[in-house]
Amino acid sequence: MTELLDEAVALLTGWPAPSAEQDALREGYLAHLREHPDGLWREGPPAHLTASCFVLDPTGTHALLTLHRKGGFWVQFGGHLEPGDASLAGAALREGVEESGVPGLQLVTAPGLAPVDLDRHALSAAFGRCREHLDVAFVALAARDDEPVVSDESDAVGWWPVDALPDTAVADLPRRLARVARAVRQLAGSTDLSAALSSAPSSAPSSSDISDPADAATPSR
Repeated sequence: MTELLDEAVALLTGWPAPSAEQDALREGYLAHLREHPDGLWREGPPAHLTASCFVLDPTGTHALLTLHRKGGFWVQFGGHLEPGDASLAGAALREGVEESGVPGLQLVTAPGLAPVDLDRHALSAAFGRCREHLDVAFVALAARDDEPVVSDESDAVGWWPVDALPDTAVADLPRRLARVARAVRQLAGSTDLSAALSSAPSSAPSSSDISDPADAATPSR
């Protein structure tokens, strides 16, 4: 568990935040972990880190989202860290695979995109003793013909156009997702992401910027 704390601190310390707002969050996360060394765990303080995974298609125009059963909103995949997680990125990918049912997700590891977004948000009483999540988000790719499966934490899983998210998307998701998608599209300009997915759906493609750590209600539009 100490190893995961060390990894999280090193990752956040070295992350080149894309904006002053994101950098302030980065500093706040680090301060929180200095004050609460158990701030990675659900059993720790009511405010703790989580890991999430934006799943996009290789064009960066569509996102695979979950209709969160407890929250009642559409959001990226994510959740609490677990003792078996070796890294925040690994935890995010685990959550993505568990909640999407797509086993071949490929994590994007390009500089600046791992992580890709920080989001600190308060929680309603529906989330029990968890009062605030300090989320660290990563991005993974999936082919749009990969069939998602609804987990017991969701009411639906489906592909949505990045520029036409459902009205019930969690607050601020459109803005955050738009920025993530732009970053993926910029990467796609120099890397053949579609070819990587089609040629190696369940193993790491040759690009050094992508890695593979090891009946849906689908509103695909």
